[in-house]
Amino acid sequence: MRNCDPRALICRALIVAAGVFLATVFFSVIAEMITRRLASVYLAVIFLLLIIIISVIFDIIGTAAAATAADEAPFHAKASKRVFGAQQSVYLVRNADRVANFTQDVVGDIAGIVAGALGISLMVQVVLLRPGLDILFLNVLITALIASMVVGGKAYGKTLAVRNPNEVIFMAGRLLALIERVSFCNITGNSRGRTVKKKKKVKRS
Repeated sequence: MRNCDPRALICRALIVAAGVFLATVFFSVIAEMITRRLASVYLAVIFLLLIIIISVIFDIIGTAAAATAADEAPFHAKASKRVFGAQQSVYLVRNADRVANFTQDVVGDIAGIVAGALGISLMVQVVLLRPGLDILFLNVLITALIASMVVGGKAYGKTLAVRNPNEVIFMAGRLLALIERVSFCNITGNSRGRTVKKKKKVKRS
């Protein structure tokens, strides 16, 4: 196990904390604006469920990459056959700590916090439509429902990730490869992606 500089770890943690703070503020404001502009409470509920699903999915990916330590060998075999997403899967396994930190501690937790904020906004909308409802009861009910869905979904997702880590990582790798192909952003440092870009530039010239 490599020795890590404590100051570097503290610096990294502070950077992550600052990034999470700014991202949470940004996404919370956007989610709040979207929820307020949704004319229907049902659409607001669907948007809230979407945020919860995103939180659960990223938590599954982080669990598969970190604690379960997906096996790198099968992905090398697929990469040698040029299977789509295999090289990205290798990248995810090799950078398991960073992947877990980003998916669970950044995206997953931010999505959970935003879901809680949306729950409060949803409660306000319901109270405006039904002034006679008990605000305290409604607040407790919505908070409990959101917490149960987030925690229950992550509990099921962790079990799924522990039992099928390679499958989860491969699905994430394919998704990452698709994002790289569509956006032309070389996120994983894939040399093949750079080669494709160079070939395209040569053809254009």
